[in-house]
Amino acid sequence: MIATFASPADVEAAFYEAIARADLVALMSVWADDEDIVCIHPTGQRLSGTAAIRDSWRSIFANNPRLKVRLSRVLRWNSMLLAVHNVVETLYIGDEQKPHGPMLATNVFQRGTSGWRLLAHHSSTAADRDLADKRAGEREESPPRILH
Repeated sequence: MIATFASPADVEAAFYEAIARADLVALMSVWADDEDIVCIHPTGQRLSGTAAIRDSWRSIFANNPRLKVRLSRVLRWNSMLLAVHNVVETLYIGDEQKPHGPMLATNVFQRGTSGWRLLAHHSSTAADRDLADKRAGEREESPPRILH
């Protein structure tokens, strides 16, 4: 059965939950049914297509079966058919309490006949200037912005 996602936020939550469970089937179920899907890991390699993305996550889960990703500084731009979320990812590996990262990530979602799906995920190491403490009053998560 194909999962149906009612919103980009639902897809994003399912994506990161699948990573936490090292569930390759669930992780691949969030992606668009399109050979032009793209995933760029912090290593910088651009992966295009279902097979390449599946193989990369299979390898990641084999080497790090317990990954948890905490999101912060979420910015969202939404329209009727496309949504872009920019987040800061902090990784926790195995039983370690020490955070890894942060990483800057952009997730692009597309609405199709079977609901919302992930079209692209791009994660990269954050530069020092990107890690500066939040300014006083800056929100941890911004409200969605609607594109017309």
